[in-house]
Amino acid sequence: MSWLVRLFDLRDTLVRMVLLDLTGLCYLLVVPHSTSTPTTAQWVLAVPAFAMALAAHRRPVVNMVAQAALLAVAISLIDDFTINQVGASWALLEMTMRARGPRAIWLATALLVVVDLTDSIGDPPRRFASGVVGLAVEVGVPVLLGLVIRANRELGRQAVERALAEQRQHESESRAARADERSAIARELHDVVAHHVASMVLRVGVARHVLTDPDPRVAEVFDDVHGTGTAALAELRRLVAVLRNPDGVRGDAALTAIEPTALPAALGASIDRARQAGITVEADLDPAIGSLDAVRGMAVLRLTQEALTNVAKHAGTSALAHLVVAVRDGAVHWEVSDNGRGGVPVGVPAGGGHGITGMRERVEVLGGRLEAGPTETGWRVRTVLPANATEPSTRSLPRDRAASAGSPAPEPA
Repeated sequence: MSWLVRLFDLRDTLVRMVLLDLTGLCYLLVVPHSTSTPTTAQWVLAVPAFAMALAAHRRPVVNMVAQAALLAVAISLIDDFTINQVGASWALLEMTMRARGPRAIWLATALLVVVDLTDSIGDPPRRFASGVVGLAVEVGVPVLLGLVIRANRELGRQAVERALAEQRQHESESRAARADERSAIARELHDVVAHHVASMVLRVGVARHVLTDPDPRVAEVFDDVHGTGTAALAELRRLVAVLRNPDGVRGDAALTAIEPTALPAALGASIDRARQAGITVEADLDPAIGSLDAVRGMAVLRLTQEALTNVAKHAGTSALAHLVVAVRDGAVHWEVSDNGRGGVPVGVPAGGGHGITGMRERVEVLGGRLEAGPTETGWRVRTVLPANATEPSTRSLPRDRAASAGSPAPEPA
């Protein structure tokens, strides 16, 4: 049916007119007539109809008026006016397809009805009735076909507009999701920095009290470092207060910076919540995750929470999820798979849902690449978070007990 759609495409009007003219020539030259050959009058009326169809193929109003006029003359002069009748009907079809408004369509229809009825006016009632019935073919069919083509073309245009609007909306929502994820990462980064600054301020404060009789120059440096760290910590806390909206945070989303040793417990809590929701979770956690830095540890926790939430949402609460977190050569290998339906989960667009978008944004910030897609049995999300180029020098320092196990950063002394 594609050829039929192409035949009635507005861009191929000239092709239609050429085919129409060739059909008319075949009718005059091949089809038997009441006389041995077409009369001169038939040729005189047919040739202008052919020429007008080609010359005015982009001007349906001009073509319609000209074909109707030729039909009126043919009705009064010759017996076989099929060529002019078909030309006028086709001109009405083109008019219906191309007219900008319904008024032009109905005016053209009325014009052709009046011209066709002139052949039946004054004739016996039976012939007049047959002429009225003939209008269903000569006028009704072109109008109905043209209206159907117009309606299909309008539906196609609306479908394209809706698809473009949905694509723009999805792109806008995707950008918003990426921005939200970047904002969350920024908040967590502030918390990580604030935590370590607070730890340094605390250590300097302890050193000031432990050294009873320090060199004045050392004491001056301690005072300067302590004052600068305290001021920086205050500024960081103000920025964190601006970035974070406590009312919009629920559950463990309020968790920000965590100590590396607290990551296994935090992952365990997320797994327990998923199990309480009905999901069967098999976890394979490498003990080495307890030595990850705070940024990658937070990323692993957030990815796990989002992935298990997606399993419950798309694969169903009866699904089996498998979580793998392993540390190999300093890189974190993370994966969550489930045995839900193979293919794209329900509600996830072809380009990925906004949860996937946020996960991908978080992974890319850390130099990794997120892979998400269907498997033979369900859905899988995985990534590798590369090892840090340089480890912070503070990793070798002993940590305060007050700052361990994910407790809040202490107030500076």
